[in-house]
Amino acid sequence: MAEQYNTSAPRMAVKVPINSDLLRKARELNIDLSATLEWALKEELSRGIAAQWGKENRVAIKSYNDFVEQHGCFGDEFREF
Repeated sequence: MAEQYNTSAPRMAVKVPINSDLLRKARELNIDLSATLEWALKEELSRGIAAQWGKENRVAIKSYNDFVEQHGCFGDEFREF
């Protein structure tokens, strides 16, 4: 699967407000904040891209589903299960 963003892009420092107790507890456990934020953003990006794709292709998806409901799935006649 192709990357959804440039993984070799330079890093950039940002200022993000965060719950102070959450930050304290994460630091106590030596959680890598940068890696955790990047992981969370990548997950959100994936969900957002998937949702956007679904919206952009909803007409085609509905059309295909209607076709399958009416005529069956392509290759049904060859199924042995």
